[in-house]
Parts: sequence; C-alpha cells; structure tokens
Amino acid sequence: MKRREEVLDYLTKVSLFSACSKKDLALIARHSERLTMPAGTTITKEGRVGYEFFILLEGKASVERGGKKLNTLGPGDFFGELSLLHRAPRNATVTAVGDVEVLVLGQREFSGLLEAVPTLAHKLLAGLARRIHDSEAAGAS
Repeated sequence: MKRREEVLDYLTKVSLFSACSKKDLALIARHSERLTMPAGTTITKEGRVGYEFFILLEGKASVERGGKKLNTLGPGDFFGELSLLHRAPRNATVTAVGDVEVLVLGQREFSGLLEAVPTLAHKLLAGLARRIHDSEAAGAS
C-alpha cells in the first residue's frame, strides 16, 4: 500500500489535476478508493462507457485497442480521467498484467466533490485546457 504522500505525488502528475493545490489533491484522494485487482482482471473494456478514473499504484497493466497492444502501464500511470467529465465509450482495454493496486475515483464521487468545492471545477477546467493545448501543440510539430 502506498503512503498518502505517494498518492498525492501521483495525483500531481495527472494533467486534469495540474491546477489543483495540495489541499485539493488531498480532498480528491479522500474521495477515491484503493482497490487490489488480481492478474488478468479487465480494468476497462474498449467500447464500454466508463465512469471511473484510475491511477496505477502498484503492478503493471496492458493497454490494447482493437486487440493490438499499445502500451504497458506502471506505477504512477493513469487512465480514464476523461470519464469523470464525459460519459463516452472507453477507447482501450486495460488489463492487469499481474496483481495491481489502483486508486479509483468514480464519477459520482467526483460530482459530489465538485458540489462541495465549487472552485475545484475552475481548476479542473484549467487543467483540461492545458491538456488540450499540449495535445494540439504536439500534433503541430
């Protein structure tokens, strides 16, 4: 199990949360749940609507799209963050390679968090705008 400081460190690396303070990140962490999943567990399924965001705390996970392996994720990697903002089908399947520990933030918990701390929404929009800008800049080069 990762210590609280390590979890906060992982949250600081999530582009969606880039404008959030340590206090905001601690609140997000408190609304999240730690789960352990055995090897072979399908964490997200391509084409299915997603409702959760995940940060991989321990272990490795494989990312596939259309049956083709795209990447292997390790501790600190995250996926599904846009599911917190928009209910859309997942664009990849993520499967636990070995036993994994993840931090999960569900859409319902996230919405409750935004209602409790309205200023957080503005910070998340800033983080999302930064992500879009960076993505467009990378595509232009």
